[in-house]
Amino acid sequence: MVEIDWPSSLNEYEKLVIQMNAPRVVIDNAIRPTATLVTVDSARRHGILLEAVQVLTDLNLSIKKAYISSDGRWFMDVFHVTDQIGNKLTDASVIRYIEQSMGSIRYGWTNGLTALELTGTDRVGLLSEVFAVLGDLQCNVVEAKKIDRIEARLRNVLKGDNDIHSAKTSMSMAVTHTERRLHQMMFADRDYEWKPILKRSDDCPIVTVQNWIERGYSVVNVQCKDRSKLLFDIFCTMTDMEYVVFHATINTAGDRAYLEFYIRHTDGTPISSEPERQRVIQCLQVSIERRASEVLI
Repeated sequence: MVEIDWPSSLNEYEKLVIQMNAPRVVIDNAIRPTATLVTVDSARRHGILLEAVQVLTDLNLSIKKAYISSDGRWFMDVFHVTDQIGNKLTDASVIRYIEQSMGSIRYGWTNGLTALELTGTDRVGLLSEVFAVLGDLQCNVVEAKKIDRIEARLRNVLKGDNDIHSAKTSMSMAVTHTERRLHQMMFADRDYEWKPILKRSDDCPIVTVQNWIERGYSVVNVQCKDRSKLLFDIFCTMTDMEYVVFHATINTAGDRAYLEFYIRHTDGTPISSEPERQRVIQCLQVSIERRASEVLI
């Protein structure tokens, strides 16, 4: 059994309830000759698929293939993964980490830190100015009045002399995964409306969306250059747009990735209009290109 680092705030009954509903994780090195199979069975809820992919992404593992299937309120994910040089996973500590992390993705621990979020127009020297403000305000100590001062000063730094988008700051005690939160902030800032799409080329993602009326799904197909964290970036966008992935197939061949998703809104309905279909295409293209263009690092 995988040992869990429980927060001190939980009592024994709460721990028991969590364990009874925890995902079941199986890691197998024997089935496939070139990849390690990571299988996750869990009750379906919005966002849990993204959290499972996030665990693999944080370890810089490559997802070569994946099969996602949902049956009622339960789902099963099968990921074919390797390390960055294409080998199966043999490090026992890595395997234990995957088992523990995926087995506890329902828990939602926080680390007690304060998250400071900034949204504004980028410019040369911006990061240095932000760090200078934080250093001047001795931000290792958090107080209510200090938070107001920090936000006010950083908002002025973000505005600069040529503010295209409104400068925004926010703080939270619930610290979200850093790259996950960056996607949320960019989506909330509607970056898909103002970021220019790359000219059509072999590296530009091709996204198509059509409805499967008989089954009530919208089918999304993506063809693009394969890269690290591709699936994570796509799932971030789908989750932020309030879509649920019920079935999916992910394949890679050489440096290309081919992905097919069967999705619905969280209320169970498919995409309902042409403007919505175009928005899905645009948002997915931008989510794929963010990291490729070094906006998200």
